[in-house]
Amino acid sequence: MSAGGAGGRENWRAGFALLAEPNFRRLFAARFISAFGTAMTPVALPFAVLDLTGRAGDIGWVLGAAAVSQLAVQLFAGALADRGSRQRLMVRAEGLAACAQLASAALLLLGLATVPLLTALYALTGIAYALIWPSLIGLVPLVAPPQKLQAANALLSAAHSLAMGLGMAAGGGLAAVLGAGWAIALDGATFAASGLLVLGLRTSPQPKTASSSLWRDLQSGWREFTSHRWLWTIVAQFSLVVMAWEGTFGVVGPYVAKHSLGGAHIWGLISGCLGAGWLLGGLIAMRLRFRRPLLVGTLGIFVSALLPLSLIVPLPPPWIAASAFAAGVGGECFGVVWNTAIHTHIAPEAISRVVSYDVLGSIALMPVGAIVAGQLVDQAGPPAALWLAALLILLPTAAVLAVPEVRRLRSAAPPGGPG
Repeated sequence: MSAGGAGGRENWRAGFALLAEPNFRRLFAARFISAFGTAMTPVALPFAVLDLTGRAGDIGWVLGAAAVSQLAVQLFAGALADRGSRQRLMVRAEGLAACAQLASAALLLLGLATVPLLTALYALTGIAYALIWPSLIGLVPLVAPPQKLQAANALLSAAHSLAMGLGMAAGGGLAAVLGAGWAIALDGATFAASGLLVLGLRTSPQPKTASSSLWRDLQSGWREFTSHRWLWTIVAQFSLVVMAWEGTFGVVGPYVAKHSLGGAHIWGLISGCLGAGWLLGGLIAMRLRFRRPLLVGTLGIFVSALLPLSLIVPLPPPWIAASAFAAGVGGECFGVVWNTAIHTHIAPEAISRVVSYDVLGSIALMPVGAIVAGQLVDQAGPPAALWLAALLILLPTAAVLAVPEVRRLRSAAPPGGPG
């Protein structure tokens, strides 16, 4: 690891100086607003389902549907972003998410919601998620200069983290006081606002692939993805980590909060501490330069297991909040160095396609995590699901450290350089 003192302060100054640039400031605002609203739904929606049926298994089906629809579209999302306009695709996806979330909110507020209707609408939101993420990651190098990419990623992560923390706390509070419908309505409005901000961006010219067909674009993206062993092994690791996290945070956590911790407002506060950890992790990653970033980032993933472990008994809420905070710090440090590694080691014209393969692999088992967690809670109780989640975080994270490229990858390699 490097940077500290004057070097660390210089990294911070370089990062915050980006906010003086109108285009980056607009992207920063779009990510903050969208993340604030998006954070409300994973906290509020499970409580809406529990109010309808009382079954954890139904939460799993609703969340699983969004993950399945995202999986179905994810492979093509990056290719579409690289072939066309990342900016236009992101705007359209934000509009789709806004419509789906506002429709869900209306059903809840009018007392017309059912689990099948919420499942179908959240599946549409999953499609939007599939389109947004590779477009967003691909937009960063079109807005920020190459020498400021880590600072840009750290600032965007900080915006995302602060907004997620505030949004999760607000989502729990709104669900407890006014009902989940209002939280989801605000989420829909923030998608619309974010889309308008992205629409006004003026970006650098987007590098285009020379391929003449979508299929060839997918093939070339796959070759780029599989040519970097550090990339595909960590994605394989995260397929299990994300599966465990989805079951813990999306299903078991809200169930435990409703039955043992005091309800939605407590889970919202715990979720807010997760967001605060994300914020601190992003600020750490902006200040420091890691000589071996993926090694440091992977070590930070181990602390994610603290959240499911703290819910088994469960521990008092302050201890659960502390475990969520620690998980946020480690997870966000990883996220910043991971996105920077993609920006600096992957061919610029293939970034969105590689991100699609990354997301596709990482969330491949997410619907399984939600559905299995719900069924385990209903059939065997929360501890069984939580022990499984902790093991699915710890074991693959330990295994990926055996990969030499993960331990040895150096920072600040030029775009398209060797991985």
